[in-house]
Amino acid sequence: MDKKGREKILEMRKLSISFISANATVNAIRGVDLDLYKGETLAIVGESGSGKSVTMKAAMGILDKNAVINDGTILFTYNRKENEKETVDLIKLSKKEMRKNINGKRIAMIFQDPMTSLDPTMSVGKQIMEGMIWHYGTPQKEAFEKALDLLKEVGIDDPEKRIKQYPHQLSGGMRQRVVIAIALACDPELLICDEPTTALDVTIQAKIIELIQRIQRERGISVIYITHDLGIVAKVADYVNVMYAGKIVEKGTVDEIYFDPRHPYTWGLLSAMPDLDTDDSRLYTIPGSPPSLRNEIKGDAFAPRNIYALKIDERLEPPMFKISETHYAATWLMDERAPRIEMPAELKSRIARMLKESE
Repeated sequence: MDKKGREKILEMRKLSISFISANATVNAIRGVDLDLYKGETLAIVGESGSGKSVTMKAAMGILDKNAVINDGTILFTYNRKENEKETVDLIKLSKKEMRKNINGKRIAMIFQDPMTSLDPTMSVGKQIMEGMIWHYGTPQKEAFEKALDLLKEVGIDDPEKRIKQYPHQLSGGMRQRVVIAIALACDPELLICDEPTTALDVTIQAKIIELIQRIQRERGISVIYITHDLGIVAKVADYVNVMYAGKIVEKGTVDEIYFDPRHPYTWGLLSAMPDLDTDDSRLYTIPGSPPSLRNEIKGDAFAPRNIYALKIDERLEPPMFKISETHYAATWLMDERAPRIEMPAELKSRIARMLKESE
């Protein structure tokens, strides 16, 4: 329990992961620290390739074969029995132990494309029942009844008909609801949503997000969203971690990240959000490209793209500077010796509008 009485269920420390190929070694994750508490929603945001999905795949034990975990711990605390908790380091578990005790049973993942996560040769019902039978030995009839209930819970009409159908017979939105039903089948304590609405129509996106939020409230589970869509984050998250080049560069409550961002990369991400009231006719883009993680990065990885970069950024990697009890940013601009730099005027006026709207 922390000072607020929150119960921590996931604690990542100094996680470092490389991918080794014949030509090069890519240092994809470079010392990630992350905390998640029971019943809360954490969003991990950043550009493609920043390491969001790899970080959470490590927690699921489903990294690619050429991945090497160099360092770190991933401590997961779950209910072993009623009123009996157990904490395990997920990195130390074998693939067999992960499959038997963790994957699907206590941590479930929703992937962005439902067609790649569903088996085209199996009926929807069998795919929902599979986890219950495998993990708990649930009798076939009971598993079938629970699968029907889950289809109703995720809002699928005529579940008696749908349960016998195959993925190709369903729409994209329905398939994603089936994926959610499969994820919920074994009553997990943590749900990881990896871009859960990317492949869907905008109107369906909103319904899927509302569905995940409702299920979270009703079941009291913890949720991690992996996304580059800051519009979704504003609706769903309690806390936000901003990732860049395999590291978390800013973290805080959703209000701190949206209304008081301190890292120039976060400024760039917020400025790039579509906004009807912004004066610019063109959408803002962060200049340059993310660095190659094949090479050792000296100093601040964001420095080459940062118009506010200081000389020290070329030499030394910034530590996490504490702004409040919940808000931290890894930028030398937070050092007391640094010049006072204001966020871009356009972003400041955008935040003022967002504050006004939220009131």
